[in-house]
Amino acid sequence: MLRKSMILLLALTASIFTYAQNDYLEAEAEDNEKIYQGGDTHMVKTYLHKFKSKKPKNVILLIGDGMSLPQLQSGLIANKGQLFIQNFKYTGLMSTNSADNYITDSAAGGTAISTGVKTYNGAIGVDVNDNPVKTILEDAEDKGLATGLVSTSAITHATPASFIAHQTSRNMYEEIAADFLKTDIDVFIGGGYSHFTEREDGRNLANELEQKGYVVEQDLNKIKKVKKGKLAGFTAPGHNGRVAERGDMLPVSTKTAITVLSKNKKGFFLMVEGSQIDWGGHAGSTIYVVEDMLDFDQAIGEALEFASKDKETLVIVTADHETGGMSILEGNPETGLVKGEFTTGGHTGLMVPVFAYGPGAEEFIGFIDNTDINKKIKELIISN
Repeated sequence: MLRKSMILLLALTASIFTYAQNDYLEAEAEDNEKIYQGGDTHMVKTYLHKFKSKKPKNVILLIGDGMSLPQLQSGLIANKGQLFIQNFKYTGLMSTNSADNYITDSAAGGTAISTGVKTYNGAIGVDVNDNPVKTILEDAEDKGLATGLVSTSAITHATPASFIAHQTSRNMYEEIAADFLKTDIDVFIGGGYSHFTEREDGRNLANELEQKGYVVEQDLNKIKKVKKGKLAGFTAPGHNGRVAERGDMLPVSTKTAITVLSKNKKGFFLMVEGSQIDWGGHAGSTIYVVEDMLDFDQAIGEALEFASKDKETLVIVTADHETGGMSILEGNPETGLVKGEFTTGGHTGLMVPVFAYGPGAEEFIGFIDNTDINKKIKELIISN
């Protein structure tokens, strides 16, 4: 009887935690969240477009979850007319529909980008028949490249999960966490520590990671000091908080991951997700969108800083979908004021931008599909 009660308690706890991982979907902004009045800005640098070769040695893919042109423009206004993303000369527009719906979710959208195969909403790294599909991160591993993931969400959430896991549901957080142990990923930094340690199956994946040679840290100040080897950086039990709580976690983690991965002489593949632009759209909060758009742009800045010096790195910036049907009703680049409005609390079918900098950047122009991202990266760093 006691055993049955414990099983029921664990199941209830898991279901509550799963709901907590998705509660951003239910958030609603207050009226005072509709207008961003202006705030702190970050300095932006301009980088030269001079590279060593026509094909890259390294690829850094940055995904602004929920970001399309309105979110981008809100960040541009808020930062008083300047963003790191303006360094990109090669631009395109990308369609985002999934296999079973014109409006994709992050799982299917992420899977299309990571595998080059469209699937149903909710699927992680599997096709429409639930067959596992190899991801670009796994291809990079097989090629001998170092690999990494960074996210402001739990590292087991839909977008990062779609690059490393193979599960039929994005809500299978514990199964997704276990999939990390089936790979040789070099660096991952994000929330989600509880999915590795407070598990129904009793496994402590943090201990297992240490046994596999990973440095496992939960303090960002310690995480950023790691310069080489294998790193599992956990920045929150579940998702990270908003920018006011998590600080510069995303740009710092991006820089840290690049530092570690760049030690591999064969090259590396890194995916960085700015997760919470999407959450601002779900909440209908202009302030939330702006603060995470600016945070994401600073992570882009870290990627460009490395790529401009390295001269062998392709940096790609895109999104999995747009969220909120955002419109800009008023803006003042002198003060940073942005007034936004949202037509929905969910995702939309708007095309999303694609930006590229570095060797091979010219491949990412014009109208493309989300599956083309995988195919083009593969041609540049896997097939050669």
